[in-house]
Amino acid sequence: MNIRVEPQGFDVGAEYNLLRERSENSGAIVLFTGLVRDFNADGAIDGIILEHYPAMTQKTLQTIVQRALSKWQLDAVTIIHRVGKLLNHDQIVLVGVSARHREAAFDGASFIMDFLKTEAPFWKKEVTPQGDAQWVDAKVSDQRARERW
Repeated sequence: MNIRVEPQGFDVGAEYNLLRERSENSGAIVLFTGLVRDFNADGAIDGIILEHYPAMTQKTLQTIVQRALSKWQLDAVTIIHRVGKLLNHDQIVLVGVSARHREAAFDGASFIMDFLKTEAPFWKKEVTPQGDAQWVDAKVSDQRARERW
């Protein structure tokens, strides 16, 4: 299990290679990378500011991974989540999962991402082109995605 919460960006290729090194017996590796969108329901935004409580965040992410491991035979898991000020189109999150079979890898990655979006203690503020910022509430669609598990 490799879980990191940090302000700096990450290299997807390097993270894939690290995950592959930890996945000697795997037949599948799934990577998801989320990006900062340049819009919301009200229009354009100019980035986001992400805050978190480190100890709580780390514990929650570990719990989510443990739950995934109890549901699927996963060989390795990587979660990287950025915090701080992020610009439009910056990488914000990476979830990587390896397993012997593709279905477990896909399901494990989706499960982790769905629970990360709804349970991990990240607080997001969207910045408008005018420089205003407002806190963002959890989306109903994210809650529904989680409920399928």
